[in-house]
Amino acid sequence: MANNSADLPVIDTSVPRAGGVPDLTTEMASAADYFELLKPRVMSLVVFTTLIGMIMAPSGAGGGVHPVIAFTALLLIALGAGASGALNMWYDADIDANMERTRTRPIPSGRITKESALGFGLTLSAGSIMCLGVFINWLSAGLLAFTIFFYAVIYTIWLKRFTAQNIVIGGAAGAFPPVVGWAAVTGSVETLPVLMFAIIFFWTPPHFWALALLKNKDYTENNIPMMPAVAGSKNTRIQIFAYALIMAIFAALPALLGYAGLFYALFSTALSTLFVAMSFWLLIAPDERQAAAAKALFAYSIFYLFLLFAGFPADKLIGI
Repeated sequence: MANNSADLPVIDTSVPRAGGVPDLTTEMASAADYFELLKPRVMSLVVFTTLIGMIMAPSGAGGGVHPVIAFTALLLIALGAGASGALNMWYDADIDANMERTRTRPIPSGRITKESALGFGLTLSAGSIMCLGVFINWLSAGLLAFTIFFYAVIYTIWLKRFTAQNIVIGGAAGAFPPVVGWAAVTGSVETLPVLMFAIIFFWTPPHFWALALLKNKDYTENNIPMMPAVAGSKNTRIQIFAYALIMAIFAALPALLGYAGLFYALFSTALSTLFVAMSFWLLIAPDERQAAAAKALFAYSIFYLFLLFAGFPADKLIGI
């Protein structure tokens, strides 16, 4: 990867919504194809962080829900997150067809029509929001509705194609699940879920930009203004390191503010130190090792977030 942006391609942000998507007259889709529309790998992270928000919510006289109701809330939040993924695939079908890592998705591969994906996404969105409001509470339903809107409209339709800050701002959508989970249990929002939101929010840029460094050719050829294509590899790696430092600070705050104990403090410090170290190595790595460093950071970032959030209930269980 080049270290300066002097010869970077000019990104035309007026992206044509043209071709590459099959014009189907007959749809041969399976249940697995529709499940793929929900972005199950992303959904797994949503489900996990939502669950942690629910577990960490107070369950005394002022809160708490029956396990069956909690499972229902978790399922509905997962379906809402999946619905936003389906709407993302509907709108991005044109560029998905031209990108190596997305061209086998259900719409560009011709297994599902765009119209079916849109209907599926809208139906799941409306159903999950309404059921969450009726069966759980309307605060969590409102937060879920805002999350779906933010990802499908603010990020997918507006930010992604028009600004290099797409992932920074759009990352808020992926940061809401623990807040929604907390609200489902308590009917309120307090400091700890907001800190969880901040951790995910600042985690998102280094996580995604590490991948974007590896897939920069796809984004450049499709006129998607991801940070590496617009600002260059060096600037992107500087920002990855900066966001990693900010993320590490927010990851420490639950312990510093008394919302977690010694176990979480030590555990999160160890995890964050490695994250920052890997980000720094990506920053200073020689050209021939940058791809390996980016790949390693991307892989660890997923591992990091799962372990960090698992540290909350572990700390609560250990009680030190």
